[in-house]
Amino acid sequence: MGRRAELLAARVEEGAAGLAAFAERLSDAEWGTPVSPTDRRTVGHIVNHVALVYPIEIGLARAIAAGNAVTDVTWQVVAELNAGHAREHATVTKAAALDLLRQNSRQAAEAVRAFSDEELDRAAPFSLSFGAPVTAQFVLEDHAVRHSWHHLARIRAVLGR
Repeated sequence: MGRRAELLAARVEEGAAGLAAFAERLSDAEWGTPVSPTDRRTVGHIVNHVALVYPIEIGLARAIAAGNAVTDVTWQVVAELNAGHAREHATVTKAAALDLLRQNSRQAAEAVRAFSDEELDRAAPFSLSFGAPVTAQFVLEDHAVRHSWHHLARIRAVLGR
């Protein structure tokens, strides 16, 4: 394990821990609050969503690290995936979502630790970045690392905290 991979893994863990710590203190009403007028997913759906996509985010980074272009993942595909997750997990409990968040973030961090510096530096076209050749490290930072921070900020905003 390289130092860069360890630092990235620690950031994954830090973001997930921050989201989990905040979510643990939410009331049932807060857990059921929609995150925006246009995104009717609840705070609980969003916490569960972050947990559910860690394996996908790691898979995308692994593809880029192997030098494979990712051309079939578009923002429309992401929106459909998110809508499907919301339907499939409509009644997710706080305990179940937090357990999944902890489990999947731990597995994601372990996977990140396995990346070599060479893999982190490898670039390939990535459809979520408009086909730009981006590095595996960028994919990890922009998705597996950033995702929990992004949604925690959105949740804090909607709850006024």
